Order: sequence, then structure tokens, then C-alpha cells
Amino acid sequence: MVIAIDGPAGSGKSTIAKMVAEGKGFTYINSGKLYRAITLGCLQAGIDLKNSEKVIEFAKNIDITYEKDQVFLDGKDVTAFLHTDEIDRHSSPLSAIVPVRHIVNDLIRKIARDSNIVVEGRDMTTVVFPDARHRFYIDASADARAKRRFDQGVSNLSLEEIKTAILQRDEIDKNKEEGSLKIAPDVQYLDTSDLTIIEVYDKLIDKID
Repeated sequence: MVIAIDGPAGSGKSTIAKMVAEGKGFTYINSGKLYRAITLGCLQAGIDLKNSEKVIEFAKNIDITYEKDQVFLDGKDVTAFLHTDEIDRHSSPLSAIVPVRHIVNDLIRKIARDSNIVVEGRDMTTVVFPDARHRFYIDASADARAKRRFDQGVSNLSLEEIKTAILQRDEIDKNKEEGSLKIAPDVQYLDTSDLTIIEVYDKLIDKID
């Protein structure tokens, strides 16, 4: 079974998806980590991220594996390096490259063939798994999302700078040539701005069960 969750950056979907996966005994997949891993690999290899052909070639040839919420590039665990300001800045434009999206989506579908999964991203409910049994769109205001990111303590940016970056990322995600962030007509929508993580989790589990 596939439980697909979409939503903008900082909406809480990663935390919720992981909690739901643990609660149901499913495999958890954060699609954003795969794009971040490709971004990291390109930067480490000295590839100009504006050179789409080079990025696509790299994504085709790198060995990416996803195991228990950890991402490996050519066998090396790179999970700890995926949430930096630099990766944040470059991963969204990279994820807009259509052939790269196809590579990542094919990998996710391959994992789903062998497992019950909870997967979250930007187009899981619209493109990758439009027929999933359970599909959710997790949302939150830009202010709430910026504060959550700021409180995580993983960014060197100010609260206002984080909010600006989030809004810029929203624009990129909503205007991608393929796999843009949007709310499907029949998806279950939930605004988490004023909800605790536990409240969101309970709401999703109630709907799934």
C-alpha cells in the first residue's frame, strides 16, 4: 500500500510521514532527500548546477540507495550533509530538471513495488502515485513554516531570511515544467499552521484507519 503526502517546504510533512510510517510499520521515503543527495553529489564533483546536461548525466550514473531514512551515494551515507543552506538553495532548481525528476520518481516506484510505503514530496499525489489509496496535502502558512525551520537550528539565516527563502522556493515548486506543487482535486487537505505534530498525526491516522 502507498500513503502519499505532498506539501510545501516546512509544512511538517516529513515529520508526519515518518511518524505515520513508524506507526503503520511501513517504509518511509523522503523524496526531497534524493534530490538533495544528487545536488550534494554534483557539488562535490564540481559540476555546474546550471549545466542541465551534466547534472542529468551525473544523476543517471550515480548509485543512489535509500535505506531506513538514510541516503547513500555510491555506498556512502550522505544523510548528515543534506540539510545545509547551500543544499537548500540549489536542490529546488535541480529538482525542476525534468529528466532528473524521472530518475528519482522511477527509483521511488521501484522501492514501492517491494514495500508498503509512506512517501512525501511535491508531486507524490499528482504524478508519482496518483492512484495511491491514501493521498494527503499537508500545508501551513509561510510564517509558521519559517518559524519551524528557524527553531530547528540547522540554518544560519535569520527568521525573515528563512521566510524569504521559503517563499522563493514555493514559487519554484509551483512553476516547475513537470511535477509542480499543487493540490489535487480529490486529495485530503490539512492546514497544520496551528496544530501540534501529535494532532496532525492523529488526524491522518484516523483517516487512514
